[in-house]
Amino acid sequence: MTWSVEFSPLFSWTVIAILAVPAVILALALLAARMRGALIRVVAIAAILLALVNPVVLEEERDPLKSVVALVVDRSQSQTIEERTAQADAAEAALKESLARFPEFEVRTVEARSGATPGDDATTALFGALSGALKDVSPARVAGAVMITDGQIHDIPAEAQALGFDAPVHGLITGRADEFDRRIEITTSPRFGLVDEDQTLRYRVVEEGPQASDTPVEVQVFVNGDLVSREQARPGSEGALTFQLPRAGKNILELSVARDPEEITPVNNRAIAVVDGIRENLRVLLVSGEPHAGERTWRNLLKSDAAVDLVHFTILRPPEKQDGTPIDELSLIAFPTRELFVEKIDDFDLIIFDRYQERGVLPSLYFDYIAQYVENGGAMLIAAGPEYAGDESVAMTPLQSILPALPTGGIDQQAFHPELSELGRKHPVTRDLPGAASEPPDWSPWFRSIDVEEPRGETVMDGPDGKPLLVLDRVGEGRIALLLSDHEWLWSRGFEGGGPHVALFRRLAHWLMKEPELEEEALDAEASGTDLVITRQTIGEDPGPSTVLTPSGGAVTVPMLAAGDGRWEGRLATEELGLFQAANGELRALANVGPVNPREYREAISTEEKLAPLAEATSGSVRRLGEDVAVPRIVPVSGRADANGRDWIGLRTTEETVLRGVERIPLFAGFLGLAVLLLALSATWYREGR
Repeated sequence: MTWSVEFSPLFSWTVIAILAVPAVILALALLAARMRGALIRVVAIAAILLALVNPVVLEEERDPLKSVVALVVDRSQSQTIEERTAQADAAEAALKESLARFPEFEVRTVEARSGATPGDDATTALFGALSGALKDVSPARVAGAVMITDGQIHDIPAEAQALGFDAPVHGLITGRADEFDRRIEITTSPRFGLVDEDQTLRYRVVEEGPQASDTPVEVQVFVNGDLVSREQARPGSEGALTFQLPRAGKNILELSVARDPEEITPVNNRAIAVVDGIRENLRVLLVSGEPHAGERTWRNLLKSDAAVDLVHFTILRPPEKQDGTPIDELSLIAFPTRELFVEKIDDFDLIIFDRYQERGVLPSLYFDYIAQYVENGGAMLIAAGPEYAGDESVAMTPLQSILPALPTGGIDQQAFHPELSELGRKHPVTRDLPGAASEPPDWSPWFRSIDVEEPRGETVMDGPDGKPLLVLDRVGEGRIALLLSDHEWLWSRGFEGGGPHVALFRRLAHWLMKEPELEEEALDAEASGTDLVITRQTIGEDPGPSTVLTPSGGAVTVPMLAAGDGRWEGRLATEELGLFQAANGELRALANVGPVNPREYREAISTEEKLAPLAEATSGSVRRLGEDVAVPRIVPVSGRADANGRDWIGLRTTEETVLRGVERIPLFAGFLGLAVLLLALSATWYREGR
């Protein structure tokens, strides 16, 4: 309970000042003249003025406020190393038990987990958590903060003033003092590169702790999960790695350094770089047979794509035709058959035969070269017309060994709507083609198809009476596509509304080029916020659950749910940052959640050095927990007293209070005020009467 005096004037201070000035002058004059009874008159004047300002005695009832202690527990991923989690749990329990003996302290416990902000890889933000815990507390009430951590804190303020309070910060460090760790870091890496071209990456192996040395260690290099190289690296020295990107789009390059049995964790023995692959212009060789209504369809489509370098030859006249035309006038340039199909065939990414038939232009041996080109990883598309069913069909050449379907000799001339097969509704080349959902499909009909025997590849589109129309197949390391109609040009001309020829033929070309997003059996994983989304593409049935290997080495089973024709999806809510590996059957996929190579794993050795300067500036302390987790005693301190000792840590107490009630007692109110005034006036009259 506290007492105080305040004034509650009966008039404004201006009015009181106007009355007080002559009263004071009168009082001074009386005192200066030394008149009899002057002192009594001055007291009377003072009593009247005091009554006007109305003094009030306040009786306040206040309760003392508790000092707030912030207990910050580091729950980041580096705290899972060895026995750090157990040490932190034991220290937290011991501190809470010790603090419970002091009723003047209010304890606020906050757990700080790994996190990241855009453009920042500082993943252990204990001071951000501390600020959040004390945001509603007056700085004068903060007793201090105790942090249980491994010392790898990434948001330590540069100055103590940035804390927003004047109280000690103490650190209790988990982990061992003699820890040893080996890690690998990528120092420079390209963000993108040309497919199948040499790229350079620089990296460094770092060893910390008493066992650190400069003995070379093995580094394995993986590209999209496949081992491509083994390197020798000397710790502390920077190494250079030359690699090639196997595909366009996202590529994950992973470097893994050999583990030492003495190191505290193998998690940071891996480092990754995400490199976007860019394919050079697609080099296409287009060979057209005799001129026909749709001859320029393929040419126009390919020429409209700036990413395509096209070489186009049209066979206008077979060599055996005798019409008297001089040989040197048969073409603008000679058809360089040997140069194209022998010397430079491997320079092409795709070969297209559009209604081509064997009429002696290409020697039979060259077709054998083309077959070998496909088997060795090349791509080929045959747009078949009536010639494919005749005696001069390319099916009668050495290409026969790689063709997915052989002609029967029949040609169907009835009108039909191309339709997706059951397999085609799942295949990424034809799935979701515009207009395919209606029955019949919302595109124009075709009027001719070539009959073939039972195909050995994947039939994704059907012609009349369910006959194969578009067949895809793998041959050796390459791919081939067979379109069994020459009426695709009707779609490009807009006949009866046309059809999705651009979408279909571009997807077809990209599938032949082995673009990952068009693989019929594929697994993909990507981060969506803190979730890992796993997508499985299949033309089969339910692929079953996927298995995810987390950065810390744990395995999690993720169920896959149907997400449309041929697509299955699973989602895993993660609490870890780093590289996740997903597997489904024989397929693997990699995805990084959070920053690439976060500091949370790059710096795994527990340390007292980072927190020590701030603790010293706040009169706090930093000490390492022992194997038996001996937590120092808690000692309340006041003012600027020392806040740490050999086996104790100090927390400041506050003098802050909260007002519970106020009682006001006016001194000149009622009979008391009247008695004082009458006494003063009576004394004056009494003195004058003598």
